[in-house]
Amino acid sequence: MSSETAGPSESLSAQIEAAERKLKAAADVASAAERRATAEIEALEADLERERASAEQTRQQLQLAHEEELQREREAKERAIAAAEERLVEIEAQAEAAEQRVEEAERRSEKAEREVADEKARAREAAAAWLREQLDSIRREAEGR
Repeated sequence: MSSETAGPSESLSAQIEAAERKLKAAADVASAAERRATAEIEALEADLERERASAEQTRQQLQLAHEEELQREREAKERAIAAAEERLVEIEAQAEAAEQRVEEAERRSEKAEREVADEKARAREAAAAWLREQLDSIRREAEGR
C-alpha cells in the first residue's frame, strides 16, 4: 500500500513540478513578450515623438515662409502705393501747370482780342476821319463851283 500511496503522490509531485515548470516557462515567455511589447511601444512612442517634432518643424518652416511671403507682398504693395502716390503728385503738378498755361493763353487771347478791337476802333476812326475829309473836300469843291 505504501508503494501505491507513494506512487500517486510522486506522480502528483511530478505533475506539480511539471506544471510549475510549464508555468515558469509560460511566465518567462509572457515576461519576454511583455518586454518586447514594452520595447515596441517605447519605439513607437519615440517614432511618434520624432514625427510630431518633424511635423512641428515643418509647420514652423511653412509658417515662417508664409510670413515672409506676406511681408514681401506688403512691401510690394507699399512700393506700388508709393509709386502711385508719386505719379499722382506728378500728374497733379502737370495738371496745375496745364491750368496755368490755359489761364495764360486765355489772358493772351483776351489781350489780343482787346488789341484787335482797339485796332478795329482806330481803323474805323481813321476811316471815318478819311470819309469826313473826303466829304469836306467834296463840299468845298461843290461850293467852289
